[in-house]
Amino acid sequence: MHKMKGKKSIAGLAGLAVALAWATPARAQWNADSTEYDSFDRYRIGGYGELVGAFKNYGINRFKGTKEGNARIRRNTISMPRFVIAGDYKFNRHWALGMEIEFEAGGVGTEYEIENTENGEYETEVEKGGEVALEQFHITYRLNNAFSVRAGHMIVPVGLTNAHHEPILFFGTVRPEGETTIIPSTWHATGAEIRGQFGRRWASFDYEAMVVAGLNANGFNRNSWAGEANNRIFEEDNFTSPGYVGRLNYRGIPGLRLGGSFYYCRNVGSNADKPHTYNFKAPVRIWSVDAQYMNQWVIARANVMQGHLSNSSRLSDKNSKLSNLSPYARTAPIAEKAVSYGGEVGLRLKGFVGNGKMPDLIPFFRYEYYNPQEHVVVDKYCNTPADARLKTNMWVAGINYRPLPYLVVKADYTKRKIGGGAYNSENEFALGLAFTGWFLSDRTVKDIRARRQLKDQQHTISEMNSRLEQMQREIESLRKDK
Repeated sequence: MHKMKGKKSIAGLAGLAVALAWATPARAQWNADSTEYDSFDRYRIGGYGELVGAFKNYGINRFKGTKEGNARIRRNTISMPRFVIAGDYKFNRHWALGMEIEFEAGGVGTEYEIENTENGEYETEVEKGGEVALEQFHITYRLNNAFSVRAGHMIVPVGLTNAHHEPILFFGTVRPEGETTIIPSTWHATGAEIRGQFGRRWASFDYEAMVVAGLNANGFNRNSWAGEANNRIFEEDNFTSPGYVGRLNYRGIPGLRLGGSFYYCRNVGSNADKPHTYNFKAPVRIWSVDAQYMNQWVIARANVMQGHLSNSSRLSDKNSKLSNLSPYARTAPIAEKAVSYGGEVGLRLKGFVGNGKMPDLIPFFRYEYYNPQEHVVVDKYCNTPADARLKTNMWVAGINYRPLPYLVVKADYTKRKIGGGAYNSENEFALGLAFTGWFLSDRTVKDIRARRQLKDQQHTISEMNSRLEQMQREIESLRKDK
């Protein structure tokens, strides 16, 4: 029943978006993108950050405490989910460097390593709280708009949120829950890729194809499926069974972006910390379809994602027996199939009013369904069925206020229905503040210098005019004296 209601909600959002799309022309241009290569000459520096405060009526664990799910507890939280510094530098017209450093929850500090001299157990060193991650660091060779080669540490563009994860690109105070639950977010990995654009006007596309370090079997678990399986806790990533990623976006209609992505890893067990633990193959396949439409009246987004893990029951058996000192969740069963889908629509009130002085307010509504245990295999390796407390329907209603194009103030109310309504719902009200933008580039420096030069020239001209007027007064005075 939840699937039918979910599909009706998505269909309703899509119908509203389509109706408004045809009602007014979009102002976007073909192949417009905030990361377009030609948007700066030599260098640019920017970033994004988020601050969130939430008022909740539920506890911290829906699996413990009561049989009805999460306990009814009022609590408040405040956090700085992330602050990111980003930069790009062009060595010349072909070669460029890109980087992003993420400060998550204030700093970093947990480091894991396997101590081989002590029976292969995990040894943990904690320096300070939070996390700092090198989210991107890559070198790109750009032949032309149609073809570039990139190598280094990169964003894995699977799903809507990973490909477009900056806080002004989603309405909620936090990122969409479905995708960020069942796959890593922000998903970044080391490898190589080819990318580019092709076609023109109504037949415009861009693509990415990459080979990166694959997901790690140790990180799969009951609650988040592959969400914690990124190969990132050691100095070296296992590349024995790489991940193959492809993404294609259609941008032929101004304001519209339709995207599809696919991920395949032949055997995540080969990328485990101790590969001999998994004496079987465990292939992973993830696919997603997403869309965004923007015009002067409406912003609409939607996404569908599904993941499939072969031999999931055998993986459940192995992961539940991992060392207690390991950094992994070890919860089972791990699902064979995980699912997420959702959509959101925001109305740009400024576009309806047509008054340039009106504040940029965007009321919005979002619906999501996700389940990291959509289908669980029960057999001799794992006889535990799926847990209904992981099946989540959620509705979010709120408003965004944008005092500046790169600054947004958010407020929203979220209601989660757990297990189709069989367990306590989880409700919260949240406030958020976020920014995204490129703040300094050689073009802005040139603009500043040009403005200073213009100001100096205007000042010089003003002084010359004043001196000329003074000379004219002196001449007139001499004439009168004669």
